[in-house]
Amino acid sequence: MLSFLDPPEIGLLVVLVLVLFGGSQLPKLAKNLGKAQNEFKKGLDAGSKDVAVESDADKLKRLEELDKAKAAEKTESN
Repeated sequence: MLSFLDPPEIGLLVVLVLVLFGGSQLPKLAKNLGKAQNEFKKGLDAGSKDVAVESDADKLKRLEELDKAKAAEKTESN
């Protein structure tokens, strides 16, 4: 994930975060970031399920329309 950062740069970022937030705030920060990540994943999963349900409904609708068209062709040819 952070492959573009070298070890000295990562160390500098860690020191900067410690200075900005302090040692006592880091666990709270990490916990909140974890919660936010979980909520984001849940939202993505829910969105993809909605899209899948909609696409299945669309497919069913198209199949029903094709069946109606085939039935109409049969009645016209008879």
